[in-house]
Amino acid sequence: QVQLVESGGGLVQAGGSLTLSCVASTSIFDQSKMRWYRQAPGNQRELVATITSDGTATYSDSVKGRFTISRDNAQNTVYLQMNNLKPEDTAVYVCNALFPKVSYWGQGTQVTVSS
Repeated sequence: QVQLVESGGGLVQAGGSLTLSCVASTSIFDQSKMRWYRQAPGNQRELVATITSDGTATYSDSVKGRFTISRDNAQNTVYLQMNNLKPEDTAVYVCNALFPKVSYWGQGTQVTVSS
């Protein structure tokens, strides 16, 4: 069983920045594909960013150019740097670790962007 613990959420004004972290309790973190999802009240869960085991990153159109996903395999950690935040970015952000046969989820961290 892999535990994922997110941190870094909070309240920020529009135009501000936050960096989310997700620490994984596994010795094979470097083999995982890591994803950040978000879910706002009344909305479906949205895939925000993905980073593969070799460091290739992809983004949803809604955050491209503003968010950056990265990983530190030595620290078993994936990050989501969020710049120029908008009120519509308000959501619970959840970390996901994808291995060949299993997927794990964190509990999420709340991000609230005020206008």
